[in-house]
Amino acid sequence: MDQFGLLLDGFAGALTPGHLLWALVGVTIGTAVGVLPGIGPALTVALLLPITFRLDPASALILFAGIYYGGMYGGSTTSILLNTPGESASMISALEGNKMARAGRAAAALATAALGSFVAGTIGTVALTFVAPVLSDFATSFGPPEYVALMAVAFVTVSALLGPSLLKGGASLLVGLTIGLIGIDSQTGQPRLVFGIDSLLDGIDVVIVVVALFALSEAFGHLLTGTGHSTIEPLRERAILSKKDFKRSWPSWLRGTALGFPIGSLPAGGAEVPTFLSYSLEKRLTKHPEEFGKGAIEGVAGPEAANNAAAAGVLVPLLTIGLPTSATAAVILTAFQSYGLQPGPQLFSESGPLVWTLIASLYIGNVMLLVLNLPLVRLWAKLLTIPSYAIYAGVLVFATLGAYAAGGTTVDLLILCALGLLGLLMREAGIPVAPAIVGLILGPIAEEQLRRALTLSEGDPSILLSGSITIVLWAVVVLAVLTPLGRAWWRRSRRAKATVTPGSGR
Repeated sequence: MDQFGLLLDGFAGALTPGHLLWALVGVTIGTAVGVLPGIGPALTVALLLPITFRLDPASALILFAGIYYGGMYGGSTTSILLNTPGESASMISALEGNKMARAGRAAAALATAALGSFVAGTIGTVALTFVAPVLSDFATSFGPPEYVALMAVAFVTVSALLGPSLLKGGASLLVGLTIGLIGIDSQTGQPRLVFGIDSLLDGIDVVIVVVALFALSEAFGHLLTGTGHSTIEPLRERAILSKKDFKRSWPSWLRGTALGFPIGSLPAGGAEVPTFLSYSLEKRLTKHPEEFGKGAIEGVAGPEAANNAAAAGVLVPLLTIGLPTSATAAVILTAFQSYGLQPGPQLFSESGPLVWTLIASLYIGNVMLLVLNLPLVRLWAKLLTIPSYAIYAGVLVFATLGAYAAGGTTVDLLILCALGLLGLLMREAGIPVAPAIVGLILGPIAEEQLRRALTLSEGDPSILLSGSITIVLWAVVVLAVLTPLGRAWWRRSRRAKATVTPGSGR
C-alpha cells in the first residue's frame, strides 16, 4: 500500500498544468519521431538535452519519458505503411502489418498496434510501480565491491546486447571509456589525455558527446547515402477495429505484455528479444496459420504489445540500479546526470517525489498517446511524405545550436564535429554508438567504486569476490561473455556439418 500512496502523491504532482503540457509535448514529439524512419527517440532526446537545461528536472524527465513512450507508438506507423521500422523494436510489426496494409487493412493494423501499445504500456507501468521500489530497496545493500561487479555486468551485457557482436560492442564501449578519462583525475589532480589543450582539462561535456555520436553521425551518414521521398501505402479511413479483429487481438496483447515486461526488465533484456518471441508464439498459437506471412493481425498485436511493455520494463534497471539497456535509456541516463541525479538505489529515497511524479506521468502519457494515435493516424502518415534531406538539415542545425548552448565556445563546436565524424566512422564499420555512451557515463562511476573497494581492502583485489552478490554478478559477466562465443561456435559447427554432403561414403 506504500507504493499506492506514493503513486497518488505522484499523480498530484503530474496533474499540474505545466507537467501535463510537457507530457503532451513529449508524446507528440515522440510519436512524430517514431513515425519518421531513422529519427528515433534516442536521437531526439539527445538533440533536446542542451535546450532543456532551464526546465526543472521533473518537467524535463517527463518530456523525455513521453518521447520514449511516443517513439514506441509511432514506430508502428512507419512499419505498417512503409515497411520500414522507425525503431529496431518495430521491425517485427512490419512483417504482417505491411502485408495487411497492402491488402487494404492498414486501418485495422494501426488500430491493433495503438490499442495493444496502450494496454501493454499501462500494464507495464503498473508493474514498474510495484517492482521498481522493491528492487531499489534490495540494491541499497550494495557496497563498492558490488558496484564494481554491477558495472562489469553493465559493460558486458550492453556490449553484447546493443552491438552486432561482442567485439564491436566492446570496441564502442572502449571509445566511451576513453572519452570519460579525458580531464583532471579527481583523486590525483593529474591531467589525463588532454594533450596540452587547456579546454580539455574539465573533460568533454556528456551532452556534446551524445549529440555528436547520435545526431551528427546520423545526419552525416544520410548525406553520404543520399536522401529523398518514400512511397507509402495509402490510408483512406480511421484506425478502428471490428469485433472479430478485437476478439483475435486481445489475447495477443496480453501474451505480448507477459513477454515484454519481464524480459525488458532484465539487464540484458531490451525490446527486440520479446518482440521476436511474441511473433513466434503467436505463429504457433494462431487458429489462422494460413494468414501468417500474408497479413495476420495477431502478428501485429503481439509484437507491438511486447514492444511497449518492454519499454516500461527498461525503466526498471535504469531507475533502480542505473543500468541502461537501450540506446534511449542511455541518453535518458545522461539527462538524469545533467540535473545532478544518479539513477540507482538511492534515487527513490533521495528524489522520491520526482520519481513518483515521473511514473505517474507515464500513466497520463499512455492515455494521451491513445487519443493522439487513433484519431490522428492519417496526420502522422503524412509526415512520411517529408523529404529526408529537409529532416536531416534540421537535425544538423539543432545539433550545432544545442552543442553551443551546452558549452558556449568554438572549441565545443570543433569537438562536436570531430566526434560526429568518429560516430560516422563507427556506423560505417558497423560499430554501434550506444555502448560508447554507456561507457562514458558509467566508466567514471566504475573507476570511483573500484578505488573505494581497493582502499577498504588496502589493495587486496580479493575484496571484489567477497560476498555472494558479487560472486553471482561476476558469474553473470562470465556467462554474458561466453554466450556469444558459444553461439558463434555452434553456428560454425552447423555450417561445417551442412557442407558435408550425404552419401559421400564417409
